[in-house]
Amino acid sequence: MSAIKSLQTGHVGLNVTDLDRSVDFYKKVFGFEVAAEGKEEGRRFAFLGADGKLLITLWQQSTGAHPKDRSGLHHLSFQVDSIDIVKEAEQVLRGLDAEFAYDGVVPHGEGVASGGIFFSDPDGIRLEIYAPSGAEGAIAPTEAAPTCGFF
Repeated sequence: MSAIKSLQTGHVGLNVTDLDRSVDFYKKVFGFEVAAEGKEEGRRFAFLGADGKLLITLWQQSTGAHPKDRSGLHHLSFQVDSIDIVKEAEQVLRGLDAEFAYDGVVPHGEGVASGGIFFSDPDGIRLEIYAPSGAEGAIAPTEAAPTCGFF
């Protein structure tokens, strides 16, 4: 079998404990729209997206926070066009009392231009919003390892 040539990431499915709370969080932080919902008891879900494209599916089928010490999703990252958009998202998250891994925008590594913010959703799922440039001059939290790998 040859490699698939047109492969790209589709949507990401996340288990959540409280669908309404998570939908509200993702709409406020990312500006997602609800494309579809399932409201049947025991089968609640929401499809979230932007510009007609499905990006995230939320499934209410968990009973606890996402553990960092288990195999599975490390973090979910979203790229934006500028560091100003990252900073705007940071302010929204601060208003939601989100938990941040680092204080403010940090670079992906010492001396690199790309960087962003690292935080958790209401269920402890680690998230990142970053821009490809604009973090020049900021100090990386760890010099010897990628910032996005160890939070």
